[in-house]
Amino acid sequence: MKRLIIIASIFALGLAKAVAAAKPNVLLLLVDDLKPAMGCYGDKQAITPNMDALAKRGVRFDLAYCNQAVCAPSRFTLMLGSHSTSTGLYGLGSHLRRVMPDAVTLPQYFAKHGYRTESLGKIFHIGHGNLGDPEAFSVPHFHDKVIEYLESDSTDGGKLTREEALFTNQKLGQIRLLPRGAAYEAPVAKDEDYADGRVANETIKRLKAAKSRLAKDGTPFFIAAGFVRPHLPFSAPKKYWDMHDPAKLPIAVNKSFPKDAPRVALKRGGEIAAFKPVPQGGQIEGDLARKLIHGYYASTTYVDAQIGKVTNALAELGLEGNTIVVLWGDHGWHLGDLSIWTKHTNFEQANRIPIVMVAPGMAKTGAASKQLAETVDIFPTVAELAGLPKPTGPQSIDGVSLVPVLKNPKDRVRDHAYHAYPRGRKLGRAVRTARYRFVEWKNHHDENVPVDYELYDYKSDPWETQNHYTTKPKVAKRLKAILARYPEPKSRN
Repeated sequence: MKRLIIIASIFALGLAKAVAAAKPNVLLLLVDDLKPAMGCYGDKQAITPNMDALAKRGVRFDLAYCNQAVCAPSRFTLMLGSHSTSTGLYGLGSHLRRVMPDAVTLPQYFAKHGYRTESLGKIFHIGHGNLGDPEAFSVPHFHDKVIEYLESDSTDGGKLTREEALFTNQKLGQIRLLPRGAAYEAPVAKDEDYADGRVANETIKRLKAAKSRLAKDGTPFFIAAGFVRPHLPFSAPKKYWDMHDPAKLPIAVNKSFPKDAPRVALKRGGEIAAFKPVPQGGQIEGDLARKLIHGYYASTTYVDAQIGKVTNALAELGLEGNTIVVLWGDHGWHLGDLSIWTKHTNFEQANRIPIVMVAPGMAKTGAASKQLAETVDIFPTVAELAGLPKPTGPQSIDGVSLVPVLKNPKDRVRDHAYHAYPRGRKLGRAVRTARYRFVEWKNHHDENVPVDYELYDYKSDPWETQNHYTTKPKVAKRLKAILARYPEPKSRN
């Protein structure tokens, strides 16, 4: 009898390993401030061969949008599957566990189903008083720098700069007293001299260890690797700058605010003015504009090379065939269009993002879809691809699974995308359809404050030169009705 029990136990253990091994692994590749300035998205000046190769293995979403165009809230929407208007997490300094102590994040959900979950680089936002979410992953987070310089001149001789202080939670009450760091640098340097190179190298080590665990006990992995470029400053090795001819890089078509746009929708300066030699008012023209655009493209090529190291390692380790890969940019980036730089708006350039999903044996390869997609859709999509039960929170799961679209890119699971951005006492909530964007700017605490509206037509006016709210009342009414279906937004936390 004892012998039979031992044999049965061994058999059960072997079966458990086989079941676990059958679960697909998950690799999330998160890129900070990455707009669809990529070859696979039709940008002829972009040099992104590795991300383009990833798109050839999966489905590219051409109409994908973040849910709020700023780092911390956007990453909360990814990890929670919840809109910021559902959680109240709108700010860089918002603390997830103070507001939602019982929330189950994407990696926590996978850990509950037997996955070992790991994080490297920029996953949750750390800085501006925010400590991220250390309890979200199975093992301690591999943290590295966001703001980083190699040249002494970039920091006035090695001084702590404003943005370095913000992203390391130092001297938060004295930021204006600190010097500005350089907006860009291009030293002769190795890839790993900057954080993204180190994150790529460590991710490869984690993949090798994950393969060993798979062979030993069948534990599937969930690894999130976060890369910081092309976030400012545009610090990248000189060889990536040299790959681009600045004279050929695209300059903004429309450099003016949209006509008849409400003042609350507009932005000038902001984050970009924290870097030298940008004028304090944020007005950027001529050679400086071209230099910044050059820096953005060079930084994107640099991060593409780091992603290539990771995806190549995945293939060399024999893990490619059973690993779901998601490439995601946390929000877009203005490069002088509408005379705006960086993000923090409800306009197209700040909100359109790249999403590429690779799911071997479960999704089309080399396909593109016009399905409107949102960041919050990634949580339920990856869960379904992994064969896990549909996530139910306890937080509001606002995303929908894109699996039907991955199988058939012409299929549709939603007819619009939703996003929001707060400014002052008003909250701008937006509905983006295939053709239009409708925005309502409202003070939800004072009904006496007038509401502002925007409507943009991307078929007749792709560069947002005109607010069409008053000239297209029927369209505005239809989109206003869609927006009205959303719950009353939560107050800021």
